[in-house]
Amino acid sequence: MEKSVVKTGATVDEAIEAALTELGCTKEQATIEVIEEGTEGGFLGLGRKDAQVKVTVNAEDAAPSESTEADDTYYGDDENFEGDAVSEAEDAAANFVAEVLSGIGIHGNMDSYREDDTIFISVTGSDCGAAIGRHGETLEAISYMTNLIANKHSEQRVHVYLDVGGYRKHREQVIKGLADKAVSRVRRSGRKVTMEAMSPAERRIVHSYLQDVNGVTTHSEGVEPNRCVVVTPEEKK
Repeated sequence: MEKSVVKTGATVDEAIEAALTELGCTKEQATIEVIEEGTEGGFLGLGRKDAQVKVTVNAEDAAPSESTEADDTYYGDDENFEGDAVSEAEDAAANFVAEVLSGIGIHGNMDSYREDDTIFISVTGSDCGAAIGRHGETLEAISYMTNLIANKHSEQRVHVYLDVGGYRKHREQVIKGLADKAVSRVRRSGRKVTMEAMSPAERRIVHSYLQDVNGVTTHSEGVEPNRCVVVTPEEKK
């Protein structure tokens, strides 16, 4: 059975992101219909209209697999993973994520592996939206706690990269798209462009993505949780 939602946002990308978050799916798993492109409006934003989209989970992705329905907890693929040997930190991090997600009623599959000082944990399943939250806020909170747990069980500093329902991968694509648009606006106008408020992790994506782009520089302004990346024209030497 297909599941659809209609969402609005300041831009089409923001509306799509909101819909995908609620549905707990990725862009590749959905059919997207743009109902309204939205307009920026005139002076002081007068006449501005939000973008509106309808997003439908593809039938083959909407129905959870038989194994997913039967699972009560998440499990990893530690027996067949590629990378460094399973460490106490990875085991503790994976168990913590499984306990948290099971506690909020999300069940599915979890893959984990470690490369150098980074532990990668990927969770897939149906209705993952509750573990992602608005603009990924819940996912950020779970990731923060998971990093604390992992480092309690490691003599060396480790970093946990947690993704649920492919949200981080999708969000990174959205952020890079917004960064490209900001660069285009800076080049057209010759003036700085302030991007939407983002988490520290998302701002790092923008800074890293644009650091080698000619003609622009980036910095952050504002106070959390409304801190933004500002893209400015590079001063000519």
